[in-house]
Amino acid sequence: MFLTLLPTYALAADNSASKPWYTGLTPILLLVLAVIIVVWRLPRAKEEFQGQLGYLTVKGYRFRRAINWVFLGATYAFLYWGRYNLNPAIKTIGGAAMVSDFNWIFSVGTIVYGVSFVLNGPLTDRFGGRFSILTGALGACVANILMGVACWMAYTSRIEHRLLFWALVVLYPVNMYFQSFGAVAIVKCNAAWFHVRERGVFGAIFGILIALGIYFAFDWSYVILNGWKLPVQWAFFFPAGALLIAYIADLIAVRNRPSDAGFSDFNTSDATSGQAHGPSDNPLMVFKKMIKNPVIMIIAGIEFCSGFLRQAMMQQYPLYAKATGAAELFVYQNWGMMLCVAGILGGVFAGFLSDHIFGSRRGPVATLLYIGLLAGSIMMCFMIGHPQLGVLVVFMSLCVIGVHGMLSGTASMDFGGTKNVGVAVGLIDGFVYLGTGLQSLLYANILPEGGAAAANPANWSSWPVAMIPLASIGLLLAFTIRHAKPKTS
Repeated sequence: MFLTLLPTYALAADNSASKPWYTGLTPILLLVLAVIIVVWRLPRAKEEFQGQLGYLTVKGYRFRRAINWVFLGATYAFLYWGRYNLNPAIKTIGGAAMVSDFNWIFSVGTIVYGVSFVLNGPLTDRFGGRFSILTGALGACVANILMGVACWMAYTSRIEHRLLFWALVVLYPVNMYFQSFGAVAIVKCNAAWFHVRERGVFGAIFGILIALGIYFAFDWSYVILNGWKLPVQWAFFFPAGALLIAYIADLIAVRNRPSDAGFSDFNTSDATSGQAHGPSDNPLMVFKKMIKNPVIMIIAGIEFCSGFLRQAMMQQYPLYAKATGAAELFVYQNWGMMLCVAGILGGVFAGFLSDHIFGSRRGPVATLLYIGLLAGSIMMCFMIGHPQLGVLVVFMSLCVIGVHGMLSGTASMDFGGTKNVGVAVGLIDGFVYLGTGLQSLLYANILPEGGAAAANPANWSSWPVAMIPLASIGLLLAFTIRHAKPKTS
């Protein structure tokens, strides 16, 4: 358990420690370049809709919009770095025996994240996405610094080691409260800059940003801890520094809407078209409106399942691999890079299908990807202990990140509308992290805690079995909204 392992602090003995720090960087840069080219060259909206997208021909508009979402996106990726660095840090402290303790700390944080939308969604709608991204970046920066300080104080005997666990139980939820501003902010800002007919492309961008953040959180955290041999507190200090730089950049460059950057606002054709500049609606009334909207609540239900499944793969596979001896395999050694590849491909695939095959409907894409998730969950039951299990988990990560980009990143804009998207995305993303909290609590109780029990792959059979009901429910819900499109005001 956590408290007994602290005095025997040692760096994880991964083979990746002997690799140069830049080993995985070149493939990622090439992939990012490829994706930029793909997104840039995606077919334009069908001819009958091009008249609605005349703002794209205004000189400088595309470039200024790119500046806006690139700075927002970099901040969002760094927020992910400062969110999922907990997994590498915990594994560095205690390795495979930390499965249960990690899940308890993570579950408390994710539940806090999940309920924070009640406050942060209305705040974002009232004060704008720029306010929220700045608040989230600065708050998460401070929280990561405090978690790093707690680690430093424990390992230099300034506080008793038993207090570190409880410090993380308190500080990680504080971090997650500020983290919850991130998704709300990026969707709120971009809702005013993207028309419904091109938001599938933004959904692809959203998935790519998630992928890059996961890459930073896993691979770069391991570079810091295993490659550079720095103490565990630096897994928190580095993302804190990145968030501070992002905060300054956002302060300079990010704007809530085109008119704030010298361009004309336009009709986005979503659920609140023509209302974006009216007085703020009563948050309670907006919330009631959202929960009475069957499409919004079905999307929230799908994303509850997505939150469970995404973290069941992203967080539990490294713990499984470390415990069962699969840490020598390529997928584990390059886990962050593999998730990055999956996220990029999933985001681009989902965005392209939505805008250019399914007429900007998000439901059919989610349905296809959930078929992959259900099939993958069933296959996992027969592949526990098999070396290629990691490849299957990466494919499933591609599917779930594609769903998340389509629904939390895109459908929330469509059906919540530009004016009320803060509450909509907060509600939907809140369900994502309630699902995440459920998986952490469940796996903290049903997965082996460490030692010989965790080393036996057969004892991990409950891991994929628990995914099947969530994948089935998500598929059924996604199928019910396959024809849904927003009704403009």
